[in-house]
Amino acid sequence: MATPPPLDAAGGPYRLGVIGDPVAHSLSPALHQPALAAFGIPAVYERWHTPAPDLPSRIATLRDRDALGASVTVPHKVAVMSLIDDVSPQARRAGAVNTIVNRGGNLFGDNTDIHGFSVTMSNVLAGSSPGIALVLGAGGAARAVVLALEAAGAGEIIVANRDVQRAMELAEDLHPAPVRAAALDDDLLTRELSRAAILVNATSLGWRQGEMPLAASLLGRLPPDAVVVDLTYRDTDLLLAAARRDLRTSDGLPMLVHQGARAFTLWTGYPAPVATMLAAATTARDRA
Repeated sequence: MATPPPLDAAGGPYRLGVIGDPVAHSLSPALHQPALAAFGIPAVYERWHTPAPDLPSRIATLRDRDALGASVTVPHKVAVMSLIDDVSPQARRAGAVNTIVNRGGNLFGDNTDIHGFSVTMSNVLAGSSPGIALVLGAGGAARAVVLALEAAGAGEIIVANRDVQRAMELAEDLHPAPVRAAALDDDLLTRELSRAAILVNATSLGWRQGEMPLAASLLGRLPPDAVVVDLTYRDTDLLLAAARRDLRTSDGLPMLVHQGARAFTLWTGYPAPVATMLAAATTARDRA
């Protein structure tokens, strides 16, 4: 989606928000409000709790003149696609929209999660190729990760999920990405970890302390220069175990910030103040 011309701040006040169920935990207001203030844009970014039956009416309000658009989070990233006017090619391929932009009453959807993971991966890999990647999980976040890995030139992407059918559906939907679906079990991990340049946890395992998507001992099978990424916004047990083995790691906060930065530019036409957004999101996370 093309970047619009800079927003006329004099036309405000404007509205933005994150649409989901639940949204009380969302860090998006914490990173977007300072970004809006940095350019003097008279807008408020809110949490819009939206149960599924209320989604059509919520999306309809985004056509109003004062609405710049919205972020979309679980469980609505797929459902919103039928309620808006057009979606970007990458969002259509991913099968999910996480950003809606109001252009004169017409609503356009994009998937900025792909950009968010691309930047995160580039930073943590320090310019080297992702080579063979192992992605745990087969949901919407995993789809964005796979498309970013494909764009970065990954030679093979193994998507492992406990429900292997979902992994197979992902591989089929994202063809011709070099994806191989597999069941997430210790046999697979034992075979494939030794070949992986990057391991990405895109499952929900890790939100709670004491949870890991794989046994810590299996991390010893990764090459010493491998990278471990967990899309959770904090240092999970997986990341702590990887760090103890001197592996490079990243949590999901940079992905959140960089996808939000891309969305900010689509809404406002201004280059996102990424450093400001990262600092604000980090503070909000640490206070939570």
